[in-house]
Amino acid sequence: MDSTGTEKRLCTITVLGTPHTYPEGTPFLKLAEDCQKDYPSQILLVNLDGKLTELNKPIVRDGNAELLTSHDRPAHLTYERSAELLMLKAFYDTLGRKNIRRIIIDHSVGRALFCRAEGDFELTDELLQGVEAAMRKMVDLKLPIRKKMVRTDEAIESFRRHGMHDKVHLFRFRRSSWVHLYELAGFEDYFYGYMVPDCSYIQQFRLQKFMDGFVLRLPTSDDPSTIPEFHPSMKTFAALRESTTSAERLGLDTVGGLNECIASGGTQEMILMQEAIMEKRIGDIAQEIADRGGVRFVMIAGPSSSGKTTTSNRLCAQLRALGYRPFPVEVDNYFHNRDKTPKDADGNYDFECIGALDTEQFNEDMSRLLKGETVEIPKFNFRTGTREYNGNYLKLEKNDILVIEGIHCLNDAMSYSLPAESKYKIYVSCLTQMNIDEHNRFPTSDARLLRRIVRDARTRGYDARSTLARWPSVNRGEHVNIFPYQDSADAIFNSALIYETAVMKPYVEALLFGVPRGCHEYVEAKRLLKFLDYFLAVPSDIIPLTSICREFIGGGIYKV
Repeated sequence: MDSTGTEKRLCTITVLGTPHTYPEGTPFLKLAEDCQKDYPSQILLVNLDGKLTELNKPIVRDGNAELLTSHDRPAHLTYERSAELLMLKAFYDTLGRKNIRRIIIDHSVGRALFCRAEGDFELTDELLQGVEAAMRKMVDLKLPIRKKMVRTDEAIESFRRHGMHDKVHLFRFRRSSWVHLYELAGFEDYFYGYMVPDCSYIQQFRLQKFMDGFVLRLPTSDDPSTIPEFHPSMKTFAALRESTTSAERLGLDTVGGLNECIASGGTQEMILMQEAIMEKRIGDIAQEIADRGGVRFVMIAGPSSSGKTTTSNRLCAQLRALGYRPFPVEVDNYFHNRDKTPKDADGNYDFECIGALDTEQFNEDMSRLLKGETVEIPKFNFRTGTREYNGNYLKLEKNDILVIEGIHCLNDAMSYSLPAESKYKIYVSCLTQMNIDEHNRFPTSDARLLRRIVRDARTRGYDARSTLARWPSVNRGEHVNIFPYQDSADAIFNSALIYETAVMKPYVEALLFGVPRGCHEYVEAKRLLKFLDYFLAVPSDIIPLTSICREFIGGGIYKV
């Protein structure tokens, strides 16, 4: 019974086929405690009939629940987000609010989060040790993390008082009259997503000084109990810092800044500027290739939906302008015939491993071309699963260069017989230089996922649910086949456009709304829809035909 003597209604929550009955109003935390013994790591979040629910929330109806741990992406993000709140609170407690201008959670690097701290203090190892000690004290005290709802105008005024100007800009464009804030021992902030009930859930973390900032090291979803070694890709980090610094100078490093630019009529100028920056970088890479001399093979690799095809085409145009004759070669044409394709642990064909390619034949053909011989280049028939030869002969003349694109092109095992001086390797990735605000980052994988959803629907007829279902496997393959070789590249090309999510928004929203409620992919679709709500839309008819954006939305001059 409740305090008035009224008997509480009983609610039944079914987990893995087993019903659990609780009085109405019981927090989901009790359900998690009762079921924890059946899970290898701590339960952090509940998926109740397709809707994510925090453990502090009360049970008010019957339903089917999936209990999520850090092995699951939504719960892993919840852990990461909660650790960020804990870290920010510890910084303000250690230094005092008046001494801090801003703390920025920037982007991922080496499976950690790169952050910057600005104010009247020196960022030292000793300071970070003190902040980490303050974090651990709050963990030991099990300080609660509370969610509260306030009016949007009140939240904006609070952000203004506390110097969180990025959030002031962001919430100027918020349609809802209310906003949820999270509070930890008097420290309030806004976060895009859910939190754990209290600080005791955040057991694994480490702060470490790095470059002009520091990294927050956390466990990965693969192993929630261990913090992985920190092995940053310095070339990729440098490229991303360069892009971020440029965006900051332009006031376009946050979604609020982008929206301000769109609302004030600066969209066209911003797009032309972004395209000019990208074209200059491609031109610089072409000039580097020319200056090096002796380069006959340009090897291009990058993760899914990085814009490799458009980058290759635009690079070819720049090489022609320098007097070269570039010829594209697709590594996929060197797939083994289907009967020789390796299979993964589940018995499915593994097209992403290097063993799926006939590297021996590829190296023989490329070596013969380097010697000046005429070679017949194959064409892989994906319908029959066989390699075919249809009279496509090639011979390298004096100023000819092969532009070779494939996921293994940075791996020397792909081109083991070719002299190093004959190769120029380019890593292409969509390294987002913009965040939602200073404390809510925009993961690069999300930018690529949005691109892929749009392109898959346009070119392959896949719905968003199909793309979302494939994405975790794509990511796993990238961590094995692409990311370990980033620093072997001669050049890093960042294909991210500040304005692209605003252009993608109308295309991808309709596709995400088509993901049916109740399916496994629904939660991720809802997360992305909420993310897109932050952006003002930009019409696609003003996007240049050569833009990388066209590779995904269509209407460009390159065949993709």
